[in-house]
Amino acid sequence: MTREDVRSAAAAVGADPVRLEGRDKVTGTARYAYEYPVSEALYAWPVASPFTKGRLTLVNPDEALAARGVLAVLWHSNAYRLQSRENEELYLLQEPTIAYRGQFVALVVADTLEAARHGADLVVLEADTQPHDAVLTDRHPGLYRPVRVNGGFQSDTAVGDFDAGMAGAAVRVDERYETPAEHNNPMEPHASIAWWDGDELTVYDSTQYPTAVAEGLAGLFGIETQSVRVLAEHIGGGFGVKGGNPRPAVVLAAMAARHVGHPVKVALTRQHQFANVGYRTPTIQRVRLGADASGQLTAIGHDAISQSSEVQEFAEQTAVLTRWMYAGPHRRTTHRLVRLDVPTPAWMRAPGETPGSFALESALDELAMAGGWDPVELRIRNDAELEPENGLRYSSRNLVACLREGARRFGWERRDPRPRAHRDGDWLIGTGMASSSLQARAQPSTATVRAHPDGHFHVLVNAVDIGTGARTALWQIAVDELGVAPERVRISIGDSSIGRAQGAGGSLGTASWGWAVTKACRELCEQLKRDHRGSVPAAGLEVSADTTADLKTLQPYARYSFGAQFCQVRVDLDTGEVRVDRMLGAFAAGRIVNPRMARSQLIGAMTMGMSMALLEEGVLDTQYGAYVNRDFATYHIAACADVPAIETYLMDEEDTHLNPMGVKGVGELGIVGAAAAVANAVYHATGVRVRELPIRLDKLLDQLG
Repeated sequence: MTREDVRSAAAAVGADPVRLEGRDKVTGTARYAYEYPVSEALYAWPVASPFTKGRLTLVNPDEALAARGVLAVLWHSNAYRLQSRENEELYLLQEPTIAYRGQFVALVVADTLEAARHGADLVVLEADTQPHDAVLTDRHPGLYRPVRVNGGFQSDTAVGDFDAGMAGAAVRVDERYETPAEHNNPMEPHASIAWWDGDELTVYDSTQYPTAVAEGLAGLFGIETQSVRVLAEHIGGGFGVKGGNPRPAVVLAAMAARHVGHPVKVALTRQHQFANVGYRTPTIQRVRLGADASGQLTAIGHDAISQSSEVQEFAEQTAVLTRWMYAGPHRRTTHRLVRLDVPTPAWMRAPGETPGSFALESALDELAMAGGWDPVELRIRNDAELEPENGLRYSSRNLVACLREGARRFGWERRDPRPRAHRDGDWLIGTGMASSSLQARAQPSTATVRAHPDGHFHVLVNAVDIGTGARTALWQIAVDELGVAPERVRISIGDSSIGRAQGAGGSLGTASWGWAVTKACRELCEQLKRDHRGSVPAAGLEVSADTTADLKTLQPYARYSFGAQFCQVRVDLDTGEVRVDRMLGAFAAGRIVNPRMARSQLIGAMTMGMSMALLEEGVLDTQYGAYVNRDFATYHIAACADVPAIETYLMDEEDTHLNPMGVKGVGELGIVGAAAAVANAVYHATGVRVRELPIRLDKLLDQLG
C-alpha cells in the first residue's frame, strides 16, 4: 500500500476523521446566516399579534416612524403583494386576519437592531376579537379524518378483523397515552439576510433545505427559481423546524429588502420560535393490543389524535410506526385531526414515529407485565418476516439482533422483573427498554465533481450540515469513490446555485446526497479512463449527476432502520425526583460512513428522547391560546448533567437494496423509543405507570407511598 493509499483509507467510508469544519466551529470563525458582513444592511423586527383570534382594525405606525433610526413599517396595507398563497403560513402581512396569538402582523425596518426592536414596541394595534378555541381533546366536535397524514401516508389502515382479534385474545391492553406540545429549539434561531439586484434575490438563511427555500421564495415573489440563490453553509441545528418550505424570517427579510432597496437582516428571538416556525403537536393516543397465551400478538390497534391550525393543515403521522413494527394478523390504525386557533405544527425530529413509539412501546411493556413475559422476548416473539400490512420483503431487518445485543451489553439478564424490587437507600431503581425504527429513504439529488489538472478534485452538492457532520461524510464518500488522498478533495455545500438537492431532514440526507456524489464520481472516473487515458485534460473535466431516474429503478422493498433502547433510572421515594443513571442503544442503520459522527447523532437523539420523557412540555395558557414557557428558563431541556452515561452500539449491517453506498439515516432513529424506554424504567422502579408525558414528580409522588 502506498503512502497515498494509507491516507485515503484514513478518510474513506467507515473511518472517523475529525470534521472538516471542526476547527472553524470551535474557534468561532464559522459564519452562520446572520453573521455575514453585508454592505449597508438594515435590520427588521417583526410585530407579533397580542390578540388570539380576530381581525385587525387599526395598524398605526406613526409613533414608530417618528422614532430615531426607524425607516419603514410594513403591514397588510403597504407590504409587497405576494404572488402565491400555496402555504398560508407564508402569506405574511397580506391580510388583517389574526389566526393565533403571536402571529406576525407587521414588520419594522431600522438602521440598527435596537431601533427596529424599539420601533416594533411603538406600533399601535387594534382588533375586533373573537372567542378562540385552543384546547385539544378527544371529544372535540371538530375532529375529522385527514385525507393523508404527513409523509403522504394513508390516514387509516385495516388488516384482518381487529375487533375479533381483540375479543379472542387471552391477554389484552387498552390504554390512553398523551404527549404534550414540544418545541424544537435549535441553538441558532431562524435568521436570514436578503437583498435584491433587480429581480435577482440572494439570501443567507438558516435552513435545512436551500432548494425548497429557493423554490418557495420564487413562487412568493413571482420570479424564476434560478433567480433566487440561497446560501446555508453553517446551520446551528434544526431538528425539522428549519426543513421544507421557507420560514417567516426569510420571507420577511426578502419583503423588507424589496421595500427599502437595501439588504435586510431578520433574526427571530427565542420567544418567536414558540409560535411562528412550527412545533411538535400534542397527541392523544389509544393503543389496544391483544395476545394469545404464548405472547403472540393477535390484534394491534393504534388511534391517534393531533391538532393543526386554522391557517394550514399539518397532520402528524403518529400511528404509522405501528404499521410495520410487529407481526399480527388483525390490525387497525387511525388518525384524527382538529383545526384550532393555534400556530401550525410542523416536523420535529422523527415526526410521528417519536410520539407514536412512546404509546406503542409503553403498551408493549404493559402487555408484557400483564402476560408475565420478558419485554425483550415479547418483542422478539413478534418480529415480522414481511412488512405486516403490505407483505413486502424487508431490504434488511435486524431488530432481533439489536434487541439481543443491546440486552447483552446492558446486562438485562440480571434484571428482576418485579416492579419496585430494587432499592438503594431512598432511591428506587428500575430498568426499561423499547424498540426503535425509522424509514430508510432517499430522494432525488444532483451533484457535480470537477477534476483539475493539478490533481485536485472539487465536489459540489447542495447539501446542508445542520450539525450532523454531513460535509465530512460526503467528503469521505467522494474520497472513497475517487481513490485519491483526502487532501486532494475539496467539497462545497449549502448553496442552491449548485443544483437541486434534497434537504437535511427525514434522515435521508446522506443517502440522497451521497448517491448523487457517488454517481458523479464514478462517471468522472469512467470518463477519465475511457476518454483521457486516466489523465485530467489541461482544461479540466466536470461531470454532473442526477439520481432522479435511478430512484425510479428501485425494487419494492420495505426499507427501515431498527434499534433497541435500554435505560436505568432511579426515583427518590420522598420527592419523586427521577434520575437517569444510564442509557444504551443498539442500532442497525446500514453502512456507517463515519462511526464517530453516527454515535454523536444517536447520543444526541437519545438525550432528546430522555428530555421528552422527563422535561419537555409546551404549557398552554387556555385563556390566551398561547404557550407561556417560551424560553430556556421555563421550557426545560436535558443538559449534560442529566445524562451521566449513554452508550451506543452500531451493528454491522449490509443492505444492497437502498443505494450504492448501503447507507441509512441515523439522526432521528435514536429518539424513537427513547421516551418509552425511560417511562418503562420508571414503572419498573416504582410500580407507577405514567401515560402522560412528561413524567413530572407530581405524577409520581402521591403514589409512591
